[in-house]
Amino acid sequence: MFTNVNLTAPLGALALLGTGFLLLTAGLTLGYSVVMKKFRLTKVALLTIVLVAGVYLAVLLIYSFASSEKVLARGQEKHFCEIDCHLAYSVTEVHETKVFGEGPNQLTAAGRFRVVTIKTRFDETTISRNRGDALLYPNSRVVSINDENGTQYFPSAMAQSVLEKLQTAGTAMTIPLRPGESYSTTLIFDLPADIKNPTLLIHEGEFLTHFVIGHENSFLHKKTRFQI
Repeated sequence: MFTNVNLTAPLGALALLGTGFLLLTAGLTLGYSVVMKKFRLTKVALLTIVLVAGVYLAVLLIYSFASSEKVLARGQEKHFCEIDCHLAYSVTEVHETKVFGEGPNQLTAAGRFRVVTIKTRFDETTISRNRGDALLYPNSRVVSINDENGTQYFPSAMAQSVLEKLQTAGTAMTIPLRPGESYSTTLIFDLPADIKNPTLLIHEGEFLTHFVIGHENSFLHKKTRFQI
């Protein structure tokens, strides 16, 4: 299974919360010691902050260095761990065109339009025993295409508006699902005609994920991308 983490999500979340609690406690202790002029306690609080932050950063980097770049073929799934269940994403269709839309809604690409259809599936085999059939609200998703030099391209706002008008954009990737449900989303990118080795990246948009051990958004962590 290809996932967006290389450490179980509950452990990563607990590690972040536990470390945050320790740093908050040490920070409050530091403030108290400075106000009360307890300089020995100030040293202990500072040492604790440095030690806890250093250990956390070291572990985060260990998991980042242990990760590897992966490029998934058409139809292969990338699972996003949502603590007690998984959402699986796959690229189901890709095609190119120079001109998109019809009549007054027709657009001509600066380069070439790349139209990508993504399937989102709530993998019912990954839910916890007591979860039940409740809706899962996905975290925010950021989708981009990267060339071999690392240049990022995001969906064309004008082309997406045409998709919406034509009612062919599918379902937004933030719409909730129940176990076993799925839907498709179509995104359109205006890419250079001579782009080389483009790959598509789907990742979480929450800033806090950059500090979660084992998360692909964390510092220096490798990514799992899709071949397009």
